[in-house]
Amino acid sequence: MDAEAPLVCDTVRGCVNFKGRSVLRSKTGCWKSASFTIGVEMAERFAYYGISSNLVSYLTGPLGQSMAAAAASVNAWVGTSALTPLLGAFVANSFLGKYWTIIAASILYILGLGSLSVSAALTPSDSSTPTRIDVIFFFFALYLVAFAVGGHKPCLQAFGADQFDDENVKEARSKSSFFNWWSFCLCFSVVLSLLVLTYIQDNLSWVLGFGIPCIVMCFALSVFLFGIVTYRFRVKSDERNPFVQIARVFVRAVKNRHAVTNWRAAAAASEGVAIEEEGGHFRFVLGFLIELNGEEVCSMSDIEDAKAILKLLPICLACLPFTVVYQQSTTFFTKQGATMDRHITSNIQIPAAALQAFVPGSIILFVPFYEHVLIPIARAISHKPTGISLLQRIGTGLVLGIVCMVVAGFTERIRLEIALQHWLFDLPKETVPMSIWWLVPQYLVMGVAEVLTFVGLQEFFYDQVPGGLKSLGLAMSFSVVGIGGFLSSFLVSIVDKATGGRGQDSWLSDNLNRAHLDYFYWLLAGLNALSVVLYIYFAKSYVCSKRSIV
Repeated sequence: MDAEAPLVCDTVRGCVNFKGRSVLRSKTGCWKSASFTIGVEMAERFAYYGISSNLVSYLTGPLGQSMAAAAASVNAWVGTSALTPLLGAFVANSFLGKYWTIIAASILYILGLGSLSVSAALTPSDSSTPTRIDVIFFFFALYLVAFAVGGHKPCLQAFGADQFDDENVKEARSKSSFFNWWSFCLCFSVVLSLLVLTYIQDNLSWVLGFGIPCIVMCFALSVFLFGIVTYRFRVKSDERNPFVQIARVFVRAVKNRHAVTNWRAAAAASEGVAIEEEGGHFRFVLGFLIELNGEEVCSMSDIEDAKAILKLLPICLACLPFTVVYQQSTTFFTKQGATMDRHITSNIQIPAAALQAFVPGSIILFVPFYEHVLIPIARAISHKPTGISLLQRIGTGLVLGIVCMVVAGFTERIRLEIALQHWLFDLPKETVPMSIWWLVPQYLVMGVAEVLTFVGLQEFFYDQVPGGLKSLGLAMSFSVVGIGGFLSSFLVSIVDKATGGRGQDSWLSDNLNRAHLDYFYWLLAGLNALSVVLYIYFAKSYVCSKRSIV
């Protein structure tokens, strides 16, 4: 018995291996398993940014779209890619589980990337207009990738976080750093994608530019399968479908919305729980759903789970304007750069989309500084283990979003003045004698804002949702970006129509020398300033569901 005791103590409670047997802490999980998931996600981000970063160039080039239409198309696709994780989380939690959802998504990813390569090969490389079939097939392949992203994003990161045991102090501390280092490692593959793939796409071949990510994803799937012996698989403590149970709460609430007054009396009589204004946001009574006419309708745990989800919605709402700002780095920032002097030497010039590498580049520099300098200083001042709360971190990122748009607006104003000085108003294809490096500050600020806001949202949502809905929590954080993509697409269309027409160039004219991107950027800065005020109100009144990290 004494010889077996260490093995019992080494067992991780609530986890099994791929054979369904108990797992040992020393041989499974933690960084040894998480490293496989990080490696796979690095490959997925390499593939994703290989498409998204230069997509606006492909749409305005081989597919012949206008700048506003291309920007709207990119935003819609990015939005879809960020919303499909909700579907992926549902499939994972309800049917396949995280592991098999990741495998299915990887296969779908490979099919989508392969189809993009075929589409690029079929699309005319000269100036002739592509056929409708060519366009339809391209967008079919593109949205196939978007659905593949939906399986990867919520499941892979949640599966990686599952490799750390919350009941072990050392592993719990490691999991707190996992989200930061996850983002840090992904930036290397993003930078490689932005520098290598954009050059190949602009100077060699779009077929090769889409084909290389397909090969990389094939390799990533092999890597993920190779790590199976080290993985910990969480055992469900409740066989009920959490999605169905929470949906049931909301459906019952809607059906009985006309009986709120009677609910309160019945809830008091049946010792139900009413969800009152928590933080000033909600007055949504669900307690009566526990028992209706003597029949159990919704359990207390289901109501608490629904309550936790509802509480996150105001935070999502307040972050939406920032996600609109985030979309500009892959659309209008790139089109700005395309008009500027991009030469490194007299014979070599970089692709405009390559400057997007400064976003992950700033993250690579900022994360170690944040972990090893800012957080220790914050701990010394606040006397909190986390230094600053996640809500404070997210709020700081939102403020930097305003700074980014103000900087971008002034840079664009300078570019327009130089174009005017050199009589380039009606020569949109001529290079404005202004170095593309002027755009670097707005990319750097965007990178820092991204790691503060989006990584903070991911950890915050993962922590605050109930145990059976971790994938949904991450999917909700990604859906904020998705909704922002659609909002950006809608805003671009509205601004283009509202500021153009009657012989007047719109703010977003195809001829950027006659456009006013500076006005558009300052409009976004103003919208973000309003959202920060809203965010502060919601964050101050937020009541933490679990540990005091907010």
